[in-house]
Amino acid sequence: MRRRYVHTAFAAAALVCAAAVAYHGVQLHRAAQINAAIANASASEHGISAPEARLARATALERSGDTDAAVKLYKELARGSRADVRSIALYNLGNLYMRRAQAAGDGFARLPLLELAKQSYRDVLRNAPYDWDARYNLERALWLAPESWESAIGESVEDDAEERVMSTIQGTRADLP
Repeated sequence: MRRRYVHTAFAAAALVCAAAVAYHGVQLHRAAQINAAIANASASEHGISAPEARLARATALERSGDTDAAVKLYKELARGSRADVRSIALYNLGNLYMRRAQAAGDGFARLPLLELAKQSYRDVLRNAPYDWDARYNLERALWLAPESWESAIGESVEDDAEERVMSTIQGTRADLP
């Protein structure tokens, strides 16, 4: 009787371990597929809809110059359910708008892009208030297109040039992180 009990307990433990090994094997295979999709930056080729692979695809589209497709993909990811991917997508979307605004020059064409960038950075900060990169970029966007009540209604505002001058402290960066 005791021998049968020991064998049954051993068989149950072996089945539990086999199930754990199978589960982790499936997870490892899925992670390998996601890593391959990220490395190729083409989630559609592997049939994977993992947010990480789609984020890598959007970044690859942005780097290749297809910013319209990248914006579309970033917006889809920003509406997703995973908070970490949503935050990264919003941050990258804000950076994309900032780069477009800087490329637009000093005209009025850059103002809508700066507003979109500011909104993206605010959305990131709403979810992750201690994201210092988003805070810095929001400050840069506010510096390029300040928001003030007087300027919104058309009254003259004194230009505080001393407050708007970039710091002369050594090591200060003026670009996006």
